[in-house]
Amino acid sequence: MTEQPDFTAISSLGVFSISLPVADLSASIAFYEKLGFTAMGGDEESWIILVNGSTTVGLFQGMFDRPMLTFNPGWGPGASELPEFTDVRALRQGLVDAGIAVDGDTTQDSDEGPASFTVVDPDGNPILIDQHR
Repeated sequence: MTEQPDFTAISSLGVFSISLPVADLSASIAFYEKLGFTAMGGDEESWIILVNGSTTVGLFQGMFDRPMLTFNPGWGPGASELPEFTDVRALRQGLVDAGIAVDGDTTQDSDEGPASFTVVDPDGNPILIDQHR
């Protein structure tokens, strides 16, 4: 039996957020601001990241067509930098070793720093693993 990587610690995947495709970014920003969210990043023309306490929502206009679960290795709540984290390349290799197919893989482009890949759960839901540092 092959030893499986330990993906039980949330810090190994980083902070969680939901990434939502939107038709009208300005209207969506206004809606989420009424729910108490505030901007913490983005270009406010095609995408924005909003937070409300420990909840993070990314709104993306014209970038993808389905909601996506997103994990950011190296980040904690509010994009705070975690002192220790599992690099996206190690996460990718662990998933590949476990028999999970990856897509949109940029981890081969460099040995460290920003990179990402996507996996799809058995029901077709995309999950983005997106390391920014």
